[in-house]
Amino acid sequence: MPPNHTDAFPGLIRIGAPRIKTYSGALRGANMTSKGASGYARKSTGLVKNVSLFDAIALNVSYMSTGAALSLIGFTLVLLPSVSGVNLVYASLIGFLITIPQVVVYTMMSRRTSRTGGDYVWMSRSLGGLTGSSITFMGITMETMPYLALIALSAVFAIGSVGVSLGYGGFSGLAVAGSDPTSQFIVAAGIFAALIALNILRPRLGFKLISVLMVIGLISLVVSVGTLLAAGKEGVATYINGLNLVDSSNNPITYQSVANSYLGSGFDLGATISILPFFAIFVYPWFNASASVGSELKGKSAATWNAPISAVMAFLIVTVPLGVMYYVGGFGFTNAALSNPTLVYNASFNFWTLAMGVTQLTALKLVIGLGWILWVVAILAFGIITISRYLLAQSFDRFLPSSLGYVSPRLGSPVYAHLLDLAVTVVLIGLAAFVYGTLSSLYGAVLASMFYFLFVGVSAAVFGLRSEKGRPRSVLVLAGTLMAAVFLFLAYEFLSAPQIWGGNPLAYGYIATTFVAGLVLYFASKRYHLHQGMDIGLLFREIPPE
Repeated sequence: MPPNHTDAFPGLIRIGAPRIKTYSGALRGANMTSKGASGYARKSTGLVKNVSLFDAIALNVSYMSTGAALSLIGFTLVLLPSVSGVNLVYASLIGFLITIPQVVVYTMMSRRTSRTGGDYVWMSRSLGGLTGSSITFMGITMETMPYLALIALSAVFAIGSVGVSLGYGGFSGLAVAGSDPTSQFIVAAGIFAALIALNILRPRLGFKLISVLMVIGLISLVVSVGTLLAAGKEGVATYINGLNLVDSSNNPITYQSVANSYLGSGFDLGATISILPFFAIFVYPWFNASASVGSELKGKSAATWNAPISAVMAFLIVTVPLGVMYYVGGFGFTNAALSNPTLVYNASFNFWTLAMGVTQLTALKLVIGLGWILWVVAILAFGIITISRYLLAQSFDRFLPSSLGYVSPRLGSPVYAHLLDLAVTVVLIGLAAFVYGTLSSLYGAVLASMFYFLFVGVSAAVFGLRSEKGRPRSVLVLAGTLMAAVFLFLAYEFLSAPQIWGGNPLAYGYIATTFVAGLVLYFASKRYHLHQGMDIGLLFREIPPE
């Protein structure tokens, strides 16, 4: 690293750097209070280094919601005008390949700015406090809440579907979105509240829970794949024929009728690219979770390897099951079944229910079903941790009220940040359950994160131009530029088909409201602190303490 590497970010502490350069001149002349020697809310976050490489990978893989993706793909395909040529395996491969620049950005930048809030820190220091704070507030801090609401409802859907698959008809109200909104709301909110309580009272267990749930989920995935391969095409046909379903014209739905209804080709590039927003909603972009807990990572390897390992794991976890469905059931049948409203809405057809349906062994059904449920719960567990870190980081910079950055000295958890997350997410669960009645009603809110990641890529390129030399500079500028281009394209895909990707007043209204709120909060905080003799804009010229 060149000696002048830290000049663009005074106060930057790079992992593995031969020297540590600190800086306090950015706030020279400001009114330094006893709360923070350099104007930050405190001298340190109060968090501790408890996150191992394994925990960091588990955090990312849980965020890259592969378990939920495998259960919710049908809810998207039924909305497409046609599934002809939509190859989910190739779509997953394309989604993985276009994410490589993002892997490079997060690996390089995490090593340089390993702090709470991760990408928020380097974006706000590269692009300025106004841009960094408002975009982060819209794109991650507040956007994660509707995503968690979506996942909480999908956990209810999983519980209901597993119950029905095991022969308990009373669970049908939970298995179909919108069929029993009161029960769905109560169960979803209850699960979320229990996880919030765990992270407040025993925060260390919050990280370990994610790791345990990921391992259980992986075991259930392997069991599911093995069960499908053992059952073969005959097992799939027996399951579908045994459902005794009829279509809208009162014709029996059989394996053969479903397979014969598909008339398209095995692959069409345009049609396959059109499904990429689905993978953007659930899978590939979401390995920023470990970066958000950067100050809690233990050792250099956790910052260096978590992003690439997580991306490869997520690719395998989501692509192999989709490939097995194509191999066992046939390409035409799988595409037709996942886009058949009767199978999707009435029989909860997806990877998990198919794996449970082809076996008569109750023990196997339990293992698969429990793994599916716990994998979805792991997404909630990760999200609660991640969003609290962004809230903490933004309050640490005084963009948000300092009280949100409060970390209980007895519990070691950001209590008020968790409580805010609970309040907003429960409201969104209620809106999705009672007003819209569909999981996809919350898809559109993810558009905010597409813009967020776009700016993260831009900020990485800016950082490279200002602070790097030689090959690192070229790599970071190229990766950041490509990352921004990818997310600009994905944002266009979202906006071009709002009827598929949740373009409704709930989602788009939420994005607009949170963006405006972010701008208002920045200027309000800046004005307030100027009256106290402090310019918070100067805080964004240095890296915050750990």
